[in-house]
Amino acid sequence: MAAGTIRFWAAAKSAAGVAEEPYAARTLAEALDAVRERHPGELTRVLQRCSFLVDGDPVGKRKHETVRLAEGGTVEVLPPFAGG
Repeated sequence: MAAGTIRFWAAAKSAAGVAEEPYAARTLAEALDAVRERHPGELTRVLQRCSFLVDGDPVGKRKHETVRLAEGGTVEVLPPFAGG
């Protein structure tokens, strides 16, 4: 099990009520399941629209169960942004 940091941006930060929090998980799916348990409600809905970076790399369309997390890593939770 790896330990690292999840950072929330924009609407995800607002819904979580925090800018970041620790994770202890093997995969992105496990980390996001724990986030949903800690922050039921609005954040769960926001996460459905988010994209994710794991240690700076876009997750894209990969299944979250296949995205391994590294010790000391960072998951960025990025809601859609307006503009361009």
